[in-house]
Amino acid sequence: MGIADRRQREKEQRKTEILDAAESLFFSRSYEDVSMDEIAREVELNKATLYLYFKNKETIFATIVLRGIHILKEKYMECMEKQVPGIVKVALMGQAYYQFSQEYPNYLQMIHFYGSERFSKENPCTAEIGKGYGTCRMILRDAIQEGIDDGTIRADIDPFLTSMYLMISFMGILSMENKWKLVIEAEGFSYKQFTSEFFRLITPAISSGESSHNMDVKDFAAFGFFLTEPVVPEKRKRKKS
Repeated sequence: MGIADRRQREKEQRKTEILDAAESLFFSRSYEDVSMDEIAREVELNKATLYLYFKNKETIFATIVLRGIHILKEKYMECMEKQVPGIVKVALMGQAYYQFSQEYPNYLQMIHFYGSERFSKENPCTAEIGKGYGTCRMILRDAIQEGIDDGTIRADIDPFLTSMYLMISFMGILSMENKWKLVIEAEGFSYKQFTSEFFRLITPAISSGESSHNMDVKDFAAFGFFLTEPVVPEKRKRKKS
């Protein structure tokens, strides 16, 4: 290995160390509560050296967001590669988003925070983040098109618009504020039940309904779909007025 290659490898290793340290800080605190000085101390660098690797704190944050986007995209690609009907792929992608939210809640929180439009559009990572998230939606769109082609999804719906409806729904459900989760729990439902019910509702809405291709969400279990628990709430006794 030449000197230039070794230096480049060392530079990439140092960038990774910076991102790892910053990630730990951002996972434990809010964006505003993390400073470049703290990040520099975590990796035992002076702040001036830190700026040689990253333009500012926003760039570091955005680069970490890209890590999360990459994980989600890989999950979607795994669903797309499965040899299953199109409508099942759509359900599996919704489940993948749910799994991502459970396995990587901090990445999901950072992704949603970055989407709040408080960050500069001039940040080069902004376009890359948009492209990465857009790739996830396009994978979902392609799954919908497969479902239309194989007869499991209605032919009178547009794959692009449907993918937008579903992605926005996924995002809304998984970024739900805790106060709404408490409302759901107060009625005797678990958050997982609430999430599962979405698939029980949306599947008939997009299904072709043809007898030869008719599928219910409960049938998806054979393909690895597990968010199908029946909704049987233990409702609180209501006070008599």
